[in-house]
Parts: sequence; C-alpha cells; structure tokens
Amino acid sequence: MRIKVFNTLTRKKQVFKPLNDNEVRIYTCGPTVYDYAHIGNLRTYVNEDIIRRTFEIFGYKVLHVMNITDVGHLTSQADTGEDKIEKAAKEKQKTAWEIAEYFTQEFFKDIETLNIQKAHIIPKATQHIKEMQELIEKLKEKGYAYIIKDGIYYDTSKFKDYGKLSGMSFKKLNKYLIEGARVEPVEGKRNITDFALWKFSPKDKKRQMEWDYITEWKLSKEEYEKVLQFSKENPNIKILEVREENGYYRVKFNFVGFPGWHIECSAMSMKYLGETFDIHAGGIDHIPIHHTNEIAQSEGATGKKFVNYWIHCNFLLVNNQKMSKSLGNYYTLRDLLEKGYSWREIRFLFISAHYREEQNFTFEALNAAKASIERIRNFLHSLKNAKGKHSKEFTSILKKTKKEFLKNLADDFNMPKALATLFNFITEVNKLLAENKISERDGKKAIELILFFDKVLGLKLDEFLKEEELPEEAKKLIEERDRLRKEGRFEEADKIREELRNKYKIVLEDTDKGTIWKKAD
Repeated sequence: MRIKVFNTLTRKKQVFKPLNDNEVRIYTCGPTVYDYAHIGNLRTYVNEDIIRRTFEIFGYKVLHVMNITDVGHLTSQADTGEDKIEKAAKEKQKTAWEIAEYFTQEFFKDIETLNIQKAHIIPKATQHIKEMQELIEKLKEKGYAYIIKDGIYYDTSKFKDYGKLSGMSFKKLNKYLIEGARVEPVEGKRNITDFALWKFSPKDKKRQMEWDYITEWKLSKEEYEKVLQFSKENPNIKILEVREENGYYRVKFNFVGFPGWHIECSAMSMKYLGETFDIHAGGIDHIPIHHTNEIAQSEGATGKKFVNYWIHCNFLLVNNQKMSKSLGNYYTLRDLLEKGYSWREIRFLFISAHYREEQNFTFEALNAAKASIERIRNFLHSLKNAKGKHSKEFTSILKKTKKEFLKNLADDFNMPKALATLFNFITEVNKLLAENKISERDGKKAIELILFFDKVLGLKLDEFLKEEELPEEAKKLIEERDRLRKEGRFEEADKIREELRNKYKIVLEDTDKGTIWKKAD
C-alpha cells in the first residue's frame, strides 16, 4: 500500500517516493524556547508524531531531526524587535542561557507526557553557529547576500522561484506582505521580502548571546564607504583589514552578532539530512515567510532542490477564536492537566481532526475525547473477558478493519477516518460479544489489532490491560460475592460490591456470562 501525501509545494496529493528505498528523512520545526509551548504548538507536534508513526508502521526507517531555536527568533518576523530569548531573560531576571535551557527541558517534559516520540537528532541553534556562517559564505559567494546597517541580508529578487511554496510570485508576495502588514520596513533593504542572514549586535546594548563572524567581502567603492560609515556608528562592525584590488575593496570584517532565524533551520537540516531530503513539516503559519526563506537560501546556496514534500499543520482555535492571553483562552498542557484532564484525552482530541483542517478546541470536545478513551478501555476489558464461541463473521470484520485503517492512514494520514474505522470495529464486535460469539482466542486477536493500531495512535492502550490485574484479595471478594448471590444473600453481596468500589475503585457488572468488572470513573 502506497502512502499519499498532500504536498504544499505542489498543492496536491502525491504518492510518496523516498530518495532512498524504505528510508524517510524528516525535518520538523522545533520550539523557540522562551516560554511554555501552548496547545496550538502541541497539536502540531502530536500530528507530526502521527506522520512519523505512520511511516514506521508501513515499514519505513525514519530519520527525524527537530531543531531547538534558542537564539535569533525576533518578536517580529521582519527581523526587527527583540530576540524572544533575550526578552524573556530580561523579564524573568535570568540569563538568556538559563531561559533557553529551562524551557527546552519543559518542552521535553511536554512531549514525553503526550507520548510524542523524541526526534533522533535535536540540534540547538547555539551549537551550530559555524554551520550557519558557512552557509552565509556560500550565499555571499553566489551573490545573494548584501550588507546594510543592522546585518547581512538575502536579496530575494535574485532567487528565481522565490515564493513558490506559497503559490505566489516574487511580485505578488511582496505586495501581500506590504498590504497585510506582515513585514515592517527595515532601512536599507532592497525588497520587503529580503531577510536577515546575520544580525549585528546593537551598538547601545550588550547581548548575552552573540558570536564573532570573521568574513571577507569584495565591495565596490560605494559599498565600502557605506559599510565604513556603519562601522563608525556601531562598534560591533569591525573592519580588520582592507585591500584595494582592480577598483574594488577586499575587506576583512568581524561582524559581532547572531544568526537570523531562517538560516538556522537550513543549516541544521542540511547538516543532518543532506542538501536534499524527503519531508519538511511545520505549522501553516510558516509557509509565506519562514519556510519560503528556507527554500530560497538553501537552494540558492546548493543549486539543488531543498525538500521534496512539504507538510503543514493547520491552526488550533479556542472556542472559534485565535488563542490569546488577552482573551483568556490561552492554554498550556499544564493548564489542562490541572483541570483534571489526562494526557490521553488531550492527545486523542488533537488526532481526532485532520492535520490539514483547522481545529476548534472546546472543553466539550475534550469531554467527548474522554468518553472515547473510556469506550476503548471498556472494550479492551470486554475482549479480555470474552468466553463465547468463535464466529466466521468476526474473522471477516478483523481483516476488513485492519485493511481500512491502513488505507485511511495511507491517504494523507487521515486520522479522523482511521478513528472512525476503529470505533466501527468496536461497535460490530460489541454486538458479537452480546451474542456470545467472541471466543477467548478471538478476544486476543482483537486486542492484538487494537494494540497494532496504537503504534500510530500513541495512546499506550496496553496500560489498560495491565491495570486489569486485580489483587488476590479483590479476586477473592468477587468470588465471595458470587457465592452469596447464588445463596440469595443479596444484602451481604451488595456490601462487598461497595467495598470493591471504595477500596479498589472497580465496579461490577452481572451478565449472562458471569460477573465482569471495570475501573470506576
């Protein structure tokens, strides 16, 4: 069965063809670690986990890289404003390094709680400055880079297909960014779409995160005079050596500063996955600027296609509104756990909508997810207690369900349809259970299928089976109650029922197949 992927680049579903047989190389945009991840961020990470798990269940070997942005992501996407890490450090009276490390570890706790598989390689931006500078050098040599007052910028007009990911031409994208006020003007930029490759540390304040960048440039007299003036205004633009050469100037600089946000992902992804790799995933908000700029600088530097398949997750709304602290509808994972919801219910909610569809978060939807999880738990318990006769109908349902589930996954990771297949299976098998047509062996096969599905769902459903191991004392009480009921001593039997509920948190159900129990709500 072949996997079909909706490719943002081509704007259509395509049969996935890896660069190397049975191997998938994936890069996913990681967090900027200046605060806790909110539930919109986490929805994206959960859905990216589903994508990875789907490839794995289909037998692919996955190499997954996810970055940590711990420097260079400014409060404006236009390369203006404060660095988010440094801003948080100032507000919390910590160092930028302390802020980045603390929220990196908190992010890891969140993904572990939600049973999101950790990427195989998790590079930090601050540990890859050398690779970023080397990439900027390539862009400089190919004529894409230029110097202005506050940094080194990429000239987007020189990249032939700039904007192709968004479906807009260079001209249209420039107009869109102006009209949508997506990008503020920066003095000296040639085009509004141009973006920073390297930012110079400001002259009037000391940054906590900054690096030397020693580089040589060939400049015209006019360009040299401009940079000479910049260097007089900002001591972080240091001219180390100047040589005249055929009417040009060879100038050796030390640009003290920090990388632009976009260059980080290009440098780290290509270091670990190669100049061309299979899949790049992230949030839909990254399409017009961040991912568009990644393509421009990566393909500009290498002359090769950067990524074959681009996958983007849509937004999470809260009560049909954009999530905002000012609206009081901003939630982190901790907020929901403190309200008494479990990680399973939160994960289930996130996978219940297709990753490409906008999802509306409500507490009613979270309560519905809770009910769905309970339905699966009860079903597994019923299967474990199955003692009926085998029916051919069950074998047919089992084969049909597995085929449909995998077919839905292969259709652009369609989890809503895959979950519908799962719950249809529960409904059909429950009917057979009620008719005493599920044998003990059938029950085991059905459990195996559910646990196979869980390799993608990631709900740790095997834990529901483990929790069904009762202490010997509880088992003896159930046997004692059965004996009392047979003897007509119902009042004493009811006292044991209450004891089992209060002491062991289980409830009993008397059926024509005998007494079965399940965990109390």
